[in-house]
Amino acid sequence: MIPRYARPEMTAIWSPETKFRIWYEIEAHACDAQADLGVIPRENADAVWKAKDVEFDVARIDEIEAVTKHDVIAFLTHLAEHIGSEEARFVHQGMTSSDVLDTTLNVQLVRAADILLADMDKLLGALKKRAIEHKDTVRIGRSHGIHAEPTTMGLTFARFYAEMDRNRARLQAAREEVATGAISGAVGTFANIDPAVEEHVCAKMGLRPEPISTQVIPRDRHAMFFATLGVIASSIENIAIEIRHMQRTEVLEAEEFFSPGQKGSSAMPHKRNPVLTENLTGLARLVRMTVIPAMENVALWHERDISHSSVERGIAPDATVTLDFALNRLAGVVEKLVVYPDNMLANMNKFKGLVMSQRVLLALTQAGVSREDAYRLVQRNAMKVWEDGKDFKEELLADAEVTAALSPAEIEEKFDLGYHTKHVDTIFARVFGEAG
Repeated sequence: MIPRYARPEMTAIWSPETKFRIWYEIEAHACDAQADLGVIPRENADAVWKAKDVEFDVARIDEIEAVTKHDVIAFLTHLAEHIGSEEARFVHQGMTSSDVLDTTLNVQLVRAADILLADMDKLLGALKKRAIEHKDTVRIGRSHGIHAEPTTMGLTFARFYAEMDRNRARLQAAREEVATGAISGAVGTFANIDPAVEEHVCAKMGLRPEPISTQVIPRDRHAMFFATLGVIASSIENIAIEIRHMQRTEVLEAEEFFSPGQKGSSAMPHKRNPVLTENLTGLARLVRMTVIPAMENVALWHERDISHSSVERGIAPDATVTLDFALNRLAGVVEKLVVYPDNMLANMNKFKGLVMSQRVLLALTQAGVSREDAYRLVQRNAMKVWEDGKDFKEELLADAEVTAALSPAEIEEKFDLGYHTKHVDTIFARVFGEAG
């Protein structure tokens, strides 16, 4: 985790203090369940809760681990230092380390997902507000980076909203998929621990029991979780790329808010660079690079190995912390984005009606001209606009083959801008609902 791109609430989930607190709660709840079953004395289970307000000493646990070379044993030894070795005699009864480690990881991922879902709600709110604000702000649509046909800035925001709304549903599903816990003992057979213990611990920790866990929770669940984060990151980049394009000097249809006192370049005082969205493009790469390792973690040897462990210690905090930061940064960019409708209109009219070529093509075919001939007539007039700066409508009106099929009034009508925005309300209703 890089502090520059981290927010405290998400970072706290991955702190050693939080991890050890979750370990403790799992062990304590397991002792309660064992006592209810009569496996261990109730007084021993109650004694474990004497540590409920303890701030576990991370340095001390690290010191013990330096000797034991085992993190869970180091923690259990430190716990016994607080509650007494006799009282701690039945802690971890019938359990294996993965019961604690895997269940804890999933608790952390669920908590991280809840923060990310709230982040997405914030972003969705910003996108919807700007979509409604610019529903009828006409701009040119582009394909291959080239002028295509008119659209609206509202539709641009609306399609990003719809994409992020799908991502929210994916994240919600990924959260549910990873919200399982396992307290099943060595190789997952429950030979030394009753399945009721797992059910109790999972209920207390906000998880569901893993149906079959071997000695680890299956990593296909985690692969799906990180893959979902990767898709969200790609959508962030999709929005960022659009904003970066719009801020180009030759386009300037929108730009990131430039605050008083902000500097764009150490060398060129005039610069106003899209630094936030460029940063988001980079952060998206960081999140996506966690996806392949998560996929590769699915294939573990037999009932368990720990080849996944080192990977997850890195990718779990890195992906969630980075995505949390990126979603919040993007929400801020969208909320403050400065939009220039006049520039949008000027860009669309730069090639003097050229973007209406398809309407003329279709009108000619409707008037009885073959598609091949219609395409030829429209294209030859369009090329004059590209190459000589001519006015497309005037060239059409001066083309005898065109006017033989279409009257001047019919040609004039094909340049009505409202034709291209007549279904905006229908699209908005699909995206936001009738009340949107």
